[in-house]
Amino acid sequence: MSSILFGSISTLADTSELQRRAFNEAFKTHGLDWEWSRDDYVAMLGSNGGAQRVADYAAARGADVDADAVHATKSEIFRSLLAESEVAPRDGVVDTVERAQRDGHRLGLVTTTSSENVDALLNALAAHVDRNAFDVVVDSSVVDEPKPAPASYRYALDQLGEDASAAVAIEDNVGGVRAAADAGIAVVAFPNQNTSDGDFSEATETVDALDADRLVELTRS
Repeated sequence: MSSILFGSISTLADTSELQRRAFNEAFKTHGLDWEWSRDDYVAMLGSNGGAQRVADYAAARGADVDADAVHATKSEIFRSLLAESEVAPRDGVVDTVERAQRDGHRLGLVTTTSSENVDALLNALAAHVDRNAFDVVVDSSVVDEPKPAPASYRYALDQLGEDASAAVAIEDNVGGVRAAADAGIAVVAFPNQNTSDGDFSEATETVDALDADRLVELTRS
């Protein structure tokens, strides 16, 4: 067997700008006069974890902020925006999922976001991607160490009974690429519109659209 592991919800649909908008609306809700521009946000995306980004931003300004509460509000807003928006799968996602189902390759979604955010994204993509296509879904409730730690990938491999050499990961950010690489998995960098300037040198290759044939080939390397 072999496995194709999508590494974040934004490898399925590019939600990066919805995420930034949700942060800015959450700041207003909490009475903060912060406004993250696209350049601000891009500069923060080298690491994973929205609550930590809020905490780091507050610390740099000497502000006393409940980062977890702000992030919880942001997540609620993000899910509402997803429900209201016309969310489309990224290039090659549907072909990859269909190829995996047709030819017996297992699929995973290996994130360290919340299960609620995963559900919201899969619901938004329901017309294009069947959530039941995924043989394993990893979220923040499953592993204690977020990316760039490799724990989420190691958990997914264990659940699938898969060897790292028979899997390929798809990641849209530098921290995710590092997590997959540290788990011994070949990883295809698939940057979103706000991570395209990242250093993806640890990836096996970097693409702007998924090629199902190439992904399957990488599981046999």
